[in-house]
Amino acid sequence: MPELPEVQAHAERLSAAFSGTVLARFQPITFTALKTAVPPPDTAYGHPLESVGRRGKYLLLHFAPVSFIVHLMQGGRLKEDEKQSAKPRGGQARWRFDDGRALLLTEMGTERRAGVWVLTAGTELTSDPLDHLGPEAMDVTPAELAERFAANPMRLHGFLRNQRCIAGLGRRLANEVCHRAKLSPFASTAKLGEAGAAKVVAAIHDAVDEGLAYERTRADMSASADRPGGVHKRTGEPCPVCGDVIREVAYSGYTVHYCPTCQTGGKVLADNTTSKFLK
Repeated sequence: MPELPEVQAHAERLSAAFSGTVLARFQPITFTALKTAVPPPDTAYGHPLESVGRRGKYLLLHFAPVSFIVHLMQGGRLKEDEKQSAKPRGGQARWRFDDGRALLLTEMGTERRAGVWVLTAGTELTSDPLDHLGPEAMDVTPAELAERFAANPMRLHGFLRNQRCIAGLGRRLANEVCHRAKLSPFASTAKLGEAGAAKVVAAIHDAVDEGLAYERTRADMSASADRPGGVHKRTGEPCPVCGDVIREVAYSGYTVHYCPTCQTGGKVLADNTTSKFLK
């Protein structure tokens, strides 16, 4: 799933390319694409796109009366629709502009979870689906993060993936942040304190800055396999810091990647969900 660096860089590209263009029509291509009924999308017709922003992993297309909130989910993409075919492959929704160009939301695969919400301008951050999000990952301070750690006792890796705890990170960045902070992915947030929070904040900035620098060199959003990092999806490879072998703990929906030497005192975590993990 695209995370903070990918979504932020893509918002910047879309904003540069489409800001000022007037919306002529919004077309939900699938029944599940549009998640709201009021206000209607045609409220934005005749208005120019002011900017494309980001909140967490969501894209925000701002028009004067309303904003379109877009979540790409696992396989979604929002990009210029050059063909504008009647039945685009994976097509979920289309924005047509009066200069003849269009944006197309696509989602590959069968889940069809990507979606669009239309919200009255000024209410975006206090309305579903954005109202439940935690603070932006790049804005949180060590003191604020320590408070959130104490209020949400859980494993660190799970905390970093939880958008209610902190917004913008996902599976890949959770792996990278834990590695850069030299903390076990299963460390208890209740025990980290402000010193641990400071390590995590520094690691978040390091990992996100690296990802943003890479994404900003691209003309379009990267594929997961192309994104930079030291441990994510590198099981069996040498750790770029110490040379130890990268290990994994696999779950049905995601995989935790880590370096035993850097993060767990040399201990290898058992690869099942019922084991007693290192704290």
